[in-house]
Amino acid sequence: MIIRTLARLAPAVFALALVSGCGTPSIQDPARAGPFYKPSNYHGESSLGGVRRVVVLPVYGGTLAPQETVAGFDPVFIAALQRQNRFEVVPLSREECQRRFRVAEFSSVAALPHDFLTALKRQTAADAVLFVDITVFRAYRPLALGLRGKLATIDGSRLVWTFDDVFSADNPAVANSARHHNLTTDRGDVPADLSPAVLQSPARFADYVASAMFATLPPVILPAEIPGAKSSK
Repeated sequence: MIIRTLARLAPAVFALALVSGCGTPSIQDPARAGPFYKPSNYHGESSLGGVRRVVVLPVYGGTLAPQETVAGFDPVFIAALQRQNRFEVVPLSREECQRRFRVAEFSSVAALPHDFLTALKRQTAADAVLFVDITVFRAYRPLALGLRGKLATIDGSRLVWTFDDVFSADNPAVANSARHHNLTTDRGDVPADLSPAVLQSPARFADYVASAMFATLPPVILPAEIPGAKSSK
């Protein structure tokens, strides 16, 4: 009887021990103390200016990643972009892209249909269009994801922002940043430190990479913040 009771309790005891051993990282943990990775290969205007509404194209994976994986990145990147609160985000789904333009995704370095931007403007009333290309993809440990991003005015007059960087988990600073991102986002009521899982899941790692990339977008400068601007009060 006692043996049976202990056998029933064993899984719960083991789970409790596992959680207790994986509590919140100490302040000395690299996920909290760093060093952290800061992307540097980007360029942007001093502010977004008149860019208030942006149509976001599906992530372009080409032959570097399975189509299902890249399609799964779309909502991850949209959510990361919306958290930046820089402008109104108008996602263009793969289905809509296929229906209107006969392809599910566009590369930022490929030739576009001659009426592509005009059609997007008419359909979305957007000020700009955002391209995101996968340039490196490694789905096994150490995870790696390279991204190229371009934010261009929809009339084609200028590039507002460009980005090109590779995030590899074999770089300790990248691994620390990915875990830090996981710790500082919503973890629900789980008391255990689950941040190491971000280094094993392509989707979670992509959420960190997308957040790091979009954090380099130009800021929104309100009229009151512009030097010499007069207050409306």
